[in-house]
Amino acid sequence: MRSSSDASVIVNPFVPAVGWVAPFALMLLAIAVLPLAVPRFWESNARKLAVSALLGLPVLVLYARHDPSALAHTGHDYLSFIVLLGSLFVVSGGILVTGDLEATPRTNTAFLAVGSVLASLIGTTGASVLLVRPLLSTNQERRHVAHTVVFFIFVVSNTGGCLTPLGDPPLFLGYLRGVPFTWTLRLAPHWLLVNALLLAIYYVWDRRAHAREPVAAVARDRSVRQPIRVSGKRNLVLLLVLIASVAGLASPYREVVMVTVAALSMMATPRKVHEENRFTFHAIAEVAALFAGVFLTMLPALEILHARGASLGLPAQVAGVTHEVLAAISAGAVFMGANTYIGNGPNFMVRAIAEERGVRMPSFGGYMLYSGAVLIPCFVLVTLVFFG
Repeated sequence: MRSSSDASVIVNPFVPAVGWVAPFALMLLAIAVLPLAVPRFWESNARKLAVSALLGLPVLVLYARHDPSALAHTGHDYLSFIVLLGSLFVVSGGILVTGDLEATPRTNTAFLAVGSVLASLIGTTGASVLLVRPLLSTNQERRHVAHTVVFFIFVVSNTGGCLTPLGDPPLFLGYLRGVPFTWTLRLAPHWLLVNALLLAIYYVWDRRAHAREPVAAVARDRSVRQPIRVSGKRNLVLLLVLIASVAGLASPYREVVMVTVAALSMMATPRKVHEENRFTFHAIAEVAALFAGVFLTMLPALEILHARGASLGLPAQVAGVTHEVLAAISAGAVFMGANTYIGNGPNFMVRAIAEERGVRMPSFGGYMLYSGAVLIPCFVLVTLVFFG
């Protein structure tokens, strides 16, 4: 996919047949189905990379023959994407937040509210890594905790991340393809409405759950407290450098700064912080393997949309579509990731951390009962208010 400036100098751009959308559809289907159908097979990042290669190779050959410049541009976008996610992952993994507050509905709602802001500043993955463990420690004396983790996934791991390109991968892809960095601030009303609704629903839900807690559990929760402490504070400064580099630098200087910041974080972070955060590169390697296939296979779909958008009533204004259409795509890409455990990268990670701490989380279908009952009505309301 080319930028608008590239398109002005290309007389006869290559546009593949509609059938070349199939590898992209199969890639998305694989990401959705294989974790459930063959979970042991899907555990291996090498196998994920093999699936990406299998589906992406035909597209790679097609564009190598007919439009190598588009292939090179996509490769550049992929590299920028992985460098951003990787640097945010490394730096946020060097910050350890610990503590055990009284797990009242007000405290838990405050956790989610803070996370909804952090998600747009340091990404949904970064915010989830920072806050899920202190939230679980705060609630370890309570028995009814699963709903808190589910709403944490809703808000911190997904819907909070729509205000900046740092918040969620689809928004950063839009930024790489010409959407101005500050354009996503247009989504502030959408962000405010959906997160305010979710926080209000959660507060009422948790008040009822807290009222059902055994008296002994509530007494123990009040007696066992530890103040919130932050270790690895140098990484907070490095996070600010990352944000500034994304907003203010062009490629390749942006990527050079991000890689440098990630290296500095790895060297400066005490081993104890990484160990207590259980920091490994497995999660980011998984993202790199899967999105290699996503970037390759979506190239024909984007080229077709770019070439035929006008005939579909989509005049080129921002990144090839109108502001209204782009807002709908962006809001949907961020918000809808909360609908299942596999909708966004942090979702499964948060579930796994919660289960490690002894929280009995709902199954895949059980989670969707939550999302169907809570998220879908909220999203319908957002659609009617902003896109109706």
